[in-house]
Amino acid sequence: MIDRILVPIDGSAQAEEACELVFEEFPDATLVLLHVINPAEASYGAQASIPSFSEEWYREEKRRAEELFEDIEQQASDHGIEVEHTVEVGKPPHAIAAFAEEHDIDHIVMGSHGREGVSRILLGSVAETVMRRSPVPVTVVR
Repeated sequence: MIDRILVPIDGSAQAEEACELVFEEFPDATLVLLHVINPAEASYGAQASIPSFSEEWYREEKRRAEELFEDIEQQASDHGIEVEHTVEVGKPPHAIAAFAEEHDIDHIVMGSHGREGVSRILLGSVAETVMRRSPVPVTVVR
C-alpha cells in the first residue's frame, strides 16, 4: 500500500502536474513536498562576489519554497489530502533519492522538464538520476 508519496517541487508546470496526479490517483496517501535548494545556483552571476549575497540568496530561496508549499497545500486541502513539506540543500537528484530513503517514502512522483537530445546530455536529467538512485518506484510526469 502506498502511504507516503514524495513530490519534489520547483515551481514548474511539470511539478504541478505531478501534484495533480497524486491528487487524482492517490487520494488516501500523504503528500510529502520537497524543495531542494541547490547551492551551486548561488555562485553564478556578478552578485555572487558580494559577501552577503549567498545568505540573502538562501533566504530568498527559502521564502520562495514556502510560497510554493502554500499554493500546493491549499490545492491538497481542497482534495482532502494530508501534506508535509520540507526544504533540503544539495544537488537535487541526490537529495531527492536520499530523502526518500531516509523518510519512509513509498513512491516518488515527479515532473520531467522534457529535455531531449544534446540539451539532455549536457544538462543531465534530474528525473533520470532519481530513477536510477531511488530506493522506491518513481513515476515521471511529462
